[in-house]
Amino acid sequence: MANIENSAGELDAGLVRKGLMEALFAALLSLGMFVLYVGLKTDQNINNELIIVQRWGLLAIFVAVAAVGRFVMVVFIKPNIDRRKLSKAREGDLPLSTEKNFFHQHFLKFALLALVLYPVVIVALVGAQGSLKWVDNFGIQILIYVMLAWGLNIVVGLAGLLDLGYVAFYAVGAYSYALLSSYFGLSFWVLLPLSGIFAALWGVILGFPVLRLRGDYLAIVTLAFGEIIRLVLINWTDVTKGTFGISSIPKATLFGIPFDATAGGFAKLFHLPMSSAYYKIFLFYLILALCMLTAYVTIRLRRMPIGRAWEALREDEIACRSLGINTVTTKLTAFATGAMFGGFAGSFFAARQGFVSPESFVFLESAVILAIVVLGGMGSLTGIAIAAIVMVGGTEALREMDFLKEIFGPDFTPELYRMLLFGLAMVVVMLFKPRGFVGSREPTAFLKERKAVSGSFTKEGHG
Repeated sequence: MANIENSAGELDAGLVRKGLMEALFAALLSLGMFVLYVGLKTDQNINNELIIVQRWGLLAIFVAVAAVGRFVMVVFIKPNIDRRKLSKAREGDLPLSTEKNFFHQHFLKFALLALVLYPVVIVALVGAQGSLKWVDNFGIQILIYVMLAWGLNIVVGLAGLLDLGYVAFYAVGAYSYALLSSYFGLSFWVLLPLSGIFAALWGVILGFPVLRLRGDYLAIVTLAFGEIIRLVLINWTDVTKGTFGISSIPKATLFGIPFDATAGGFAKLFHLPMSSAYYKIFLFYLILALCMLTAYVTIRLRRMPIGRAWEALREDEIACRSLGINTVTTKLTAFATGAMFGGFAGSFFAARQGFVSPESFVFLESAVILAIVVLGGMGSLTGIAIAAIVMVGGTEALREMDFLKEIFGPDFTPELYRMLLFGLAMVVVMLFKPRGFVGSREPTAFLKERKAVSGSFTKEGHG
């Protein structure tokens, strides 16, 4: 307590000593972790022999960053946080919600306006062809994960059912569109709702065997379900073509107008120069509309009895049953609704890529989507969207950081370290924001006044 009460300009000798000891421990720990992954690299020489390339300078940078970061955390950041908490506790300033300012009240409107104008601004800045990368990688890619995370949020964030196989519904939607469009010639607008229905049916099929399971047991079963779907896609070669995947998948059209070079194509019809950017911009607005549909349905369902039943199930299943709520239908509707939005995203993914294969639906995808939900704040649509932008957009931004080669050497490839940085970012966020970017939530049922509930007042693991 004495360390907390020290003024900001004075450093306690014991605190500095503790910081140095923990910095040394962090340095040794990072040295042991990174010596084989960063300090040593296997390569082939001109004689096709396997050699080991030593990168001690790069390893030293990693160790120094870990040591300095831990020292700053222990000596400066953590005491400052403790002082602020102590000051709030003495003043009786509880972390309850207050009146929102103008920006907070209209944040969603500003965000939606920015998304609508994003392709227009990018085209104006870098041209039609130059906008392909920014609209596709930093627009469509992020929105796909936003939609997937919002769909999983219904299962995990609202109903409290831990699902580690959500990518299976994503795969069902993608392969439903790929197979039916390739073999039967059905259009995108017909297959989009059908893919969602098929995925919802699989969600019900998954829901029945796990009605009595909770927690870790439910997670194991859903993980197994995702792997079963992936293995079926690999081995059912007569239908799915196995690891070769399905190629030449028909693209989506704008009310029957294709985005190609034919006389009836979009560019020729509107007397525009030929460019593939029009199709990417069309896909951007399409996935944006699907995301808005997902958010609207989620918000409406939360205010309905089924949404309140989901929240009751999340808080306490035993109490939920004692209130007369049918937990069977509650769980099945949660799985089916979340799976439906995963199917929508999967059909869009197939139309965007024009190619699907089992490698696109591995467990890592489920882990990333679940991480986005947890980091954003379970139950919070805004927080999940922010987490998707930070995590997915941040990893895509690594591809543009060529200046790092001047620091770490010409052989340094930033995108190869995206999962390492992704994991470090998760650790940092969980240390400072253990309940996600948006740690509070507004209950759908309230008395007299709607007020956000801070994570400090909710049970650990259920906020």
